[in-house]
Amino acid sequence: MNWITDGITAPKGFSATGIHCGIKRKNKDLTMLFSERPCSYAGVFTKNIVKAAPVNWNMELLKQKKAIQGIIINSGNANACTGRKGYEDTKTMAKVYGDKMGIDQESVLVASTGVIGQPLPMDIIHQGIDEIVKHYGNSRQHATAAAEGIMTTDTFLKEKCLQIKVDGKIITISGMAKGSGMIHPNMGTMLSFITTDASIDQETLQTLLKETISDTYNMISVDGDTSTNDMVLVLANGMASNAPIQKDTEGYAIFREAFYMLNQELAKLIVKDGEGATKFIEVTVKNMHDKEEARKMTHAVITSNLVKTAFFGEDANWGRILCALGYSGAEFDPNLVDVDYVSPAGTIKLLEQGQPIGFDEEYALEILKEKEIKVVVDCHQGEAEVTGWGCDLSYEYVKINGEYRT
Repeated sequence: MNWITDGITAPKGFSATGIHCGIKRKNKDLTMLFSERPCSYAGVFTKNIVKAAPVNWNMELLKQKKAIQGIIINSGNANACTGRKGYEDTKTMAKVYGDKMGIDQESVLVASTGVIGQPLPMDIIHQGIDEIVKHYGNSRQHATAAAEGIMTTDTFLKEKCLQIKVDGKIITISGMAKGSGMIHPNMGTMLSFITTDASIDQETLQTLLKETISDTYNMISVDGDTSTNDMVLVLANGMASNAPIQKDTEGYAIFREAFYMLNQELAKLIVKDGEGATKFIEVTVKNMHDKEEARKMTHAVITSNLVKTAFFGEDANWGRILCALGYSGAEFDPNLVDVDYVSPAGTIKLLEQGQPIGFDEEYALEILKEKEIKVVVDCHQGEAEVTGWGCDLSYEYVKINGEYRT
């Protein structure tokens, strides 16, 4: 596995770009992605019952097992809670983009992110699509522009790219994501787009994506809100010319590991850019008797506002960790639990076998002053282990979201 400093256009046959078309007052707000060849398509979407129009469109194409060749994405307007008109606007975006690129409407996926409950400015989007198709390409600059076009309150680009070798062929997997707020297990306001030149059929790709989601995007939380627009879309065009990747083969194992690592890194970048966040918190629950029970415990800790605010205040309040574990719904023995905090400044044990440990408050403060902190919960009740990622909750988060529409 070889990480490379490239973007969404690195796999063979993919092109992209992003422009400012006027949905937002400034900054890029329209992105396109295009493959020379039709692609196997996999997707996972928000669990929110209230789904944005593009989510419903993409889910329908997935259900119909459509081959996909392009994606058109706007930021600044979520096209959510916009009724039948919103769905028709999504279809129109797919058709206009498809017509411009010479491909069928049903080979175009659509994504939107931004303010909920406002109609799309379709005249601006029409003009934007007319303009964006004049500028796409496969350079690093085109990939950067595409990643910029999907951002809303994000403060930095979220891109990852790696290469592997399968059956003597070099396969590239690239991803770009956006997300900063409304991030919660079962996905939050996050969009993630993955391209690969691997040859892999849709059913195998969909199975792999679902397996990967549970330990990547579904193990992050910023603020406990699950959005209406979340999606992870994967396109595989087969241009690496490898033998088709099939389950229970060495090639599948290699591809699966790389695919998992890329998505895990994108998920962690989303948390690191959490709105107003000052701390990146990794929580590991280990030696539990059941993985799903460990998952419940991890979710409870990373989503607890009391835990989040304690980290913001750099307060070693381990009682909030144990409290969150207790209401997680998991069955465990609190009298066996250890809790440690770990950061580049050192490691400190706060709880051992359910008993408080007298600890050096000044040393604990040095550990908590670091930007990245690990919480390790050892249950001493089995071998299952789960890791999740979250952030603190700051004054700035309230400010950002209090002024979001303005």
